[in-house]
Amino acid sequence: KMLSIVPLLAGGGLFETGAGGSAPKHVDQFLECGHLRWDSLGEFLALAESLRMIYQKTEDSKVGALTEGLDKANEGYLDNDKAPSRKCGEPDNKASHYWVARYWAEALSTQTADSGLAEKFTPVAEALVKNEEQILSELIAAEGKPQDIGGYFHPDDAKAEKAMRPSATLNNIIDSI
Repeated sequence: KMLSIVPLLAGGGLFETGAGGSAPKHVDQFLECGHLRWDSLGEFLALAESLRMIYQKTEDSKVGALTEGLDKANEGYLDNDKAPSRKCGEPDNKASHYWVARYWAEALSTQTADSGLAEKFTPVAEALVKNEEQILSELIAAEGKPQDIGGYFHPDDAKAEKAMRPSATLNNIIDSI
């Protein structure tokens, strides 16, 4: 797990994650049994840093609230040990994304910097909490069988989306935003 933040000369930033060379093994396991053990912590942290850079340049209160909310979501992810298991049949990367989405929505629903965001994300947070058991059950049920994503280096978008978004309950909540 790693995150490299590189400021660029023209004012941009480069946010790089991952460096261990384990991705091919993760993809092989996913194709074999639908379990993706890749830990997206680096991506979650990189997204927070990207938002932070935008906020520092724009001072947009919505972006600031999104940044602080994602920081809290990342804290929840770490504090509650929601990293993916290595074993098929246990929570994987898809479950980790549920937890970050939930913690982020909860943080946005309770923040006071932007009432519009709080209003928008309160029902999302409530739905994610209320449907936790159903969502996690749907995610686990999708494991244990081979996945066809239409190719290794250039997967078919529709097939990959179907494999990576197996919870209709979670999809409905996320798609409602």
